[in-house]
Amino acid sequence: MKAPMRRRGFLLLAGLWTAASGCSGQAPGLAARPEPAPATKPVPTPGPVPRRLPPEVEHGPRNRPLVALTFHGAGPRRLAEQVLAAIERTGGAATILAVGTWLDQYPAIARRILDGGHDLGNHTQHHLDISTMDASAAREEIEECAARLRALTGSAGSWFRPSASRVATPLIRRLSADAGYRTCLSYDVDSLDYTDPGPAAVTANVLSAVRPGSIISLHLGHPGTAAALPAMLDGLKHKALRPVTVTALLAP
Repeated sequence: MKAPMRRRGFLLLAGLWTAASGCSGQAPGLAARPEPAPATKPVPTPGPVPRRLPPEVEHGPRNRPLVALTFHGAGPRRLAEQVLAAIERTGGAATILAVGTWLDQYPAIARRILDGGHDLGNHTQHHLDISTMDASAAREEIEECAARLRALTGSAGSWFRPSASRVATPLIRRLSADAGYRTCLSYDVDSLDYTDPGPAAVTANVLSAVRPGSIISLHLGHPGTAAALPAMLDGLKHKALRPVTVTALLAP
């Protein structure tokens, strides 16, 4: 009888061992080693949040000594080169809102503008009065110029300015946003250079109205504008105002 009793005792101890170990083979009284957590990729550090802008802007912050010279992009290339060179000699920069047909005529000017440190944006394909167009025609004007810019530079640019209108209608704001332009670009200083009043008048129109944060409307293709640039830039310097791109003007 002693042998069977010893056997029953062994089986009883074995059952208790198995129950205590949860049928896992782990010795009782020893904590199971946790499985290693799956490898995770490091979470990238977010970049700076871009400043949230309204659907249309007409000036930048008034508390910094910066202004933006913005040019409607059209006209002979030699006048554009003259304007760009005058600004670059002072260490400044500008924003060129290009007409699509102008880019078709001078495709190399797009890269020249960007290589000079300037902004390049969209001013419609044909420079017609976009505010009078229906949605289909207006969309085509915006998107055709955007396509030209992408083909030449790889980007449609950050800014859109409606043609033949100082401000964008609600329809144009919506269509330009659909095309990727979150902000339409207006201005608070009109040089009136498109009326060809002469270099002195263009300079006076700008310097009498400019303030910190101003966005100034000018036009390539007008000899009086190119001739006015040296005196205008000198006047801005005397006012301690530095011309920068719209991107820099509106940066946080």
